[in-house]
Amino acid sequence: MQSILSGFRVVEGSAFVAAPSGGMTLAQLGADVIRFDPIGGGIDYNRWPVTADQKSLYWHSLNKGKRSIAVDFRRPEGQEILTRLITAPGEDAGMFLTNFPAKGWLSYERLKAYRDDLIYLNLKGDRHGKGALDYTVNCKVGFPSITGVGKSKSIPPLNNPLPAWDVITGQQIALGLLTAERHRLKTGEGQLVTIALADVALATLGNLGYIAEAMINGTERDAIGNDIYGTYGHDFACQDGDRVMVVGVSPNQWHALVEVTGTATEINELQTRMGLDFRKEGDRYQGREQITKLFQPWFAQRPFSQVANELDNAGACWGKYQSIKEAVESDIDCSTDNPLFQMVEQPGIGEYLMPDHPLNFTSLEREPVRRAPKLGEHTEEILADTLGLSAPEIAKLFDQKVVAGSD
Repeated sequence: MQSILSGFRVVEGSAFVAAPSGGMTLAQLGADVIRFDPIGGGIDYNRWPVTADQKSLYWHSLNKGKRSIAVDFRRPEGQEILTRLITAPGEDAGMFLTNFPAKGWLSYERLKAYRDDLIYLNLKGDRHGKGALDYTVNCKVGFPSITGVGKSKSIPPLNNPLPAWDVITGQQIALGLLTAERHRLKTGEGQLVTIALADVALATLGNLGYIAEAMINGTERDAIGNDIYGTYGHDFACQDGDRVMVVGVSPNQWHALVEVTGTATEINELQTRMGLDFRKEGDRYQGREQITKLFQPWFAQRPFSQVANELDNAGACWGKYQSIKEAVESDIDCSTDNPLFQMVEQPGIGEYLMPDHPLNFTSLEREPVRRAPKLGEHTEEILADTLGLSAPEIAKLFDQKVVAGSD
């Protein structure tokens, strides 16, 4: 962990991926992120993947570094506690992050009445307020139609297991809160900040040129498998069955591939025959099938260890195909050799590799990675230290089952 946001307090009420990952990002940078959940856990508390005894690895992975308070917020007493927590005084407090509906006691106007400079960030599915998940957003923007190979309507669209829009939105959420807090420091004004998962995907579609391509060129992007659109890149099988992906995006990367495969003469003949200039990315893309045929024998005749060594010596850009399990078990970058990771004991689950935030600040030293909280682990602490409740008041709330601690 890094403490650059020390003192920055955010209250989070959330579920699933985008909102929790936004809060986790801030917590990993030192912010005090207080997550509230219903007693017994919310709708994502037992989400897969889970351990053999049904403890959610998903929930604990997305909530590293946060504090946890468990509250029955269906009851007025629970709502009052959370209202006080969200709107608590302090220059670095008064920030709320949620993907719950912003209505009733959780509406911006209701909470703003208790703290006029409240910063409230609300994540929605789409701009109309309709619910959405990464998969429903991804199909909307068209990426599954160009994932895989082929354009036949008989071939169904292919989803991607990476929840890209959730992950990107989580970073946008963290950015949004920091930006709104900077505005408040300069002007004293709080505000409601809204962001829609679908808009993040649509904005990315535009920022990468896909919208312009459809409108200006009037073309439909092909599903091209492991080729890279507009440049050269492809996957190859080595002699021993291991597989690598190589790319020739920059001139140096392209020259390295030609040099290491010893195909300079054949490549020159090919570009002359096809009327192309492989110094240009677009021309390399047009000639990709024939280029791949020239490169393929070099990979097929060598075991992976030799391929890796020669690609590195040539300065090529490449990567090995491996499963997640293989990466965890054998990739040195996915180990404590990488300063990103530490082995951390998660209560109730066990010890495993946990990542810190990937940003590195040279004016700060890294601190130990903080695990996820146990559900309700900090309930009493938050009630006492943050809200200033007395011991009898806290005991009464526990007795009435308005709040709960950890098991």
